[in-house]
Amino acid sequence: MVIIITFYTAILIVSMVQLRREYQLNREQSFEAIADGLYTKPVSIIVPAYNEEAGIIPSIRSLLSVDYPQYEIIVVNDGSKDQTLQKVIDYYEMEQVQKVVRKQVETKPIKAIYQSKLLPRLFLIDKDNGGKADALNVGLNFSNYPYICSLDGDSVLESDAFLKVMKPIMDSNEEVVASGGSIRIANGCKIKDGNILEVGLSNHPLVIMQIIEYLRAFLMGRIGLSKHNLLLIISGAFGVFSKQWVIKAGGYQTDTVGEDMELVVRIHRILKESKVNKRIVYVPDPVCWTEVPEDIKFLRRQRRRWHRGLFESLWNHRKLTFNPRYGSIGMISFPYFWLIEFLGPIVEILGYIYAVIAIFFGGIYLEFAILIFLLSCIYGSIFSMAAVLLEEWSLRKYPKVTHLLKLFFFSLTESLWYRPLTVFWRCEGIFQLIKGEKSWGDMSRKGVSK
Repeated sequence: MVIIITFYTAILIVSMVQLRREYQLNREQSFEAIADGLYTKPVSIIVPAYNEEAGIIPSIRSLLSVDYPQYEIIVVNDGSKDQTLQKVIDYYEMEQVQKVVRKQVETKPIKAIYQSKLLPRLFLIDKDNGGKADALNVGLNFSNYPYICSLDGDSVLESDAFLKVMKPIMDSNEEVVASGGSIRIANGCKIKDGNILEVGLSNHPLVIMQIIEYLRAFLMGRIGLSKHNLLLIISGAFGVFSKQWVIKAGGYQTDTVGEDMELVVRIHRILKESKVNKRIVYVPDPVCWTEVPEDIKFLRRQRRRWHRGLFESLWNHRKLTFNPRYGSIGMISFPYFWLIEFLGPIVEILGYIYAVIAIFFGGIYLEFAILIFLLSCIYGSIFSMAAVLLEEWSLRKYPKVTHLLKLFFFSLTESLWYRPLTVFWRCEGIFQLIKGEKSWGDMSRKGVSK
């Protein structure tokens, strides 16, 4: 507990200082130079879609309204069983075209390639089902531009998101090879035609807790890690990568459920082994809105899958752990993710089990146990509330005071019910690893836009 509190406190302080520096700048003026197209790098946006008929049209619509000089959109239909393919074909008047696709990464076969008659920069690829990573690799092979962006099929981007996420790449003279943006939860927001009309807060307790969790993970965790090039995760929902380094890394790995983290770790590894001074960063400003599970069954399935993906990435690159050859990634990031992120839930669940057994059979100093439990609740709530404050201090996405009060209230309850649930689900993910389970698990989506 002392180690975790110390580490999180250090990350919180770094994040606060970094955000303070960011928001002292004249941000509108800082984007003027890249908005005119003279200095921008063209981007290929890859949207893997599997059974996304509920949200695919609004998602594409939001991409078409992005304020960025040069980009193309590649929607990859990964053998959907619903009407995803036909909806895109009909809505955007797609016609089949013949295109030569350079196979730089092995993928499942492509059935057909379509291009919109209305919007020449919009492409649709229909392929055999091979999973999200395989769909991303198809888009990678097809892409025409030097930077690629992976974007979930149910996501909605803010109009200036690409200007902001690409800025560190251009400012660094390509020293930055990957850049990730903030993910915000769209449940409860008013979205029409792929545009955010009003930021709202869902009344569903599971959604509210996920909002707090996302704020803590992005505004505290990733800012702090990114500052010192320790970032091992760029969310698959919204991230930009240098195409050449993705290809050098072999593309997205198809035999893991955590392809986004696995790719970032592999790029870090190649950079260190090549002794190239490159960085992977997180940018707090660019916002991508996405739908999260409201049903406990799907949330449980998602968290088990995430924990399996975490282990697969750490295990595949286990030689980095405490290896000085890989610098701070090997000496700080990997030990942190092994000890706190992966093994932490096991320690917690054993603590819960022991506490319950000890209450009935003795062997517990009850007053001290209550004190430790309260301390655990307090520190967890403090970090959650700090994340909410960072959100209000910087991005100010939640306009109503009642939203902040509700987030504060729920953050106080996190340690009492939500955290034990996620700890249990993550331990289930470890049990699935032992059993050798590899399934992704279906996710139900209602769609976030009208």
